[in-house]
Amino acid sequence: MTLNTQRAEFIRSAAGPKDFPRDSLPQVAFAGRSNVGKSSVINRLLNRKNFARVGSAPGKTTHINYFRIDEKLYLVDLPGYGYAKVSQQEKARWARLIQSWFDDPGLMTLGILIVDARHKPTVDDRGMADYFKSTGRPWAVVANKLDKLKKSEQEPNLALIQETLELGEDVKLIPFSAEKGMGREELFRLILDHMEGTV
Repeated sequence: MTLNTQRAEFIRSAAGPKDFPRDSLPQVAFAGRSNVGKSSVINRLLNRKNFARVGSAPGKTTHINYFRIDEKLYLVDLPGYGYAKVSQQEKARWARLIQSWFDDPGLMTLGILIVDARHKPTVDDRGMADYFKSTGRPWAVVANKLDKLKKSEQEPNLALIQETLELGEDVKLIPFSAEKGMGREELFRLILDHMEGTV
């Protein structure tokens, strides 16, 4: 299976279940805290500079954004979570939107949870991991910003992420740097492998 990442297009921002595409293309969902670099990871994955908008302020993604790649799959950008300056009402709306997406069993092919390699995963990160676990679908964790760590800090930090999120052996943990490109090939291969199982 090949994937031409230059053939990438924004399809829609979904505000509710009626907007979710259901055309049988695989859907790879990306989730993470508002400031974890989710857009930057997607841009690096596609080797495109400004494809997924990198917000000037966290909390800009308020809908579920769909990007179609090479007419073969969707990258699904879920709203960032954990941003303090958003009202409780807006946070509740995001939670309902994400819950409705996860409640639809036919949507997710593969889940990607992006965490900050520099820090212990937050309560919100653990909650999102539980969402992914509840689907019974394959998922993986991307530890972004690895380039910000000293070499001696990398292994202990990755071990802490694995332990905090209670990752089983079947959940891949990918050390990643959106800035430097580290981990890009491993993540790309993981997505291709799951596409081949579904299309």
